[in-house]
Amino acid sequence: MQSKTIEKILQDVRDGSVDVANALEKLKHLPFEDLGCATVDHHRTLRQGFPEVIFGQGKSIPQMRTIIQALLDKGGNVLATRVNRAKGAKLMESFPQAVYHADARALTIEQHPVERRGRGKVLVVCAGTSDIPVAAEAVLTAELMGNEVEKVYDVGVAGLHRLLARRGTLSEAAVIIVVAGMEGALPSVVGGLVDKPVIAVPTSVGYGASFGGVAALLGMLNSCAAGVTVVNIDNGFGAAYAASLMNRVHG
Repeated sequence: MQSKTIEKILQDVRDGSVDVANALEKLKHLPFEDLGCATVDHHRTLRQGFPEVIFGQGKSIPQMRTIIQALLDKGGNVLATRVNRAKGAKLMESFPQAVYHADARALTIEQHPVERRGRGKVLVVCAGTSDIPVAAEAVLTAELMGNEVEKVYDVGVAGLHRLLARRGTLSEAAVIIVVAGMEGALPSVVGGLVDKPVIAVPTSVGYGASFGGVAALLGMLNSCAAGVTVVNIDNGFGAAYAASLMNRVHG
């Protein structure tokens, strides 16, 4: 439940258009709602500024339907990450207003326009085309959290001139998310070029010695560029959430 929704309920009580009993009914599930298969945190928007996001991997379609409906009933937008195409198609049968984002492997439902809350631009940079699914997850998440987002894809260190040609774009961003697999060198390069936070996202892309992204993760954790922070392997969502908090307008 959003703060504006609560303000509206309180104003309606003050104006006499809603009685106290009805207001209590609307507010009684404010902190959380026990659905049996999940305990949905309706209070998260008030505490953190962003609603709970559904991690779709491992959840059944009936569980997803139940959780999505609970979030919709409270008037919020919905973001479900790690949703495969088959699951997305089934969910769209139940929620015709839903949109499936194949590149990001995510499903969204927007009941109201996203309020722009970012001070500046969030830039998502990815090393190679194979990294795009993780980068797209970051782009979609950052957009739904109220940021202006720009993306620069396929500018890995194997062709460094491609990145250097985007120096102007890099300098204009407020926060930069850098997604890379293989040896994970790109965030260090970007971190050495800019004076803003860089959030590095290792991906599981790479040959055998990449160990499913562990090589990239360790390379990023050992970055010699100051100001580079690292999230977990393939965690585009987590990077975008952190970037949104850094970029957020308070007050």
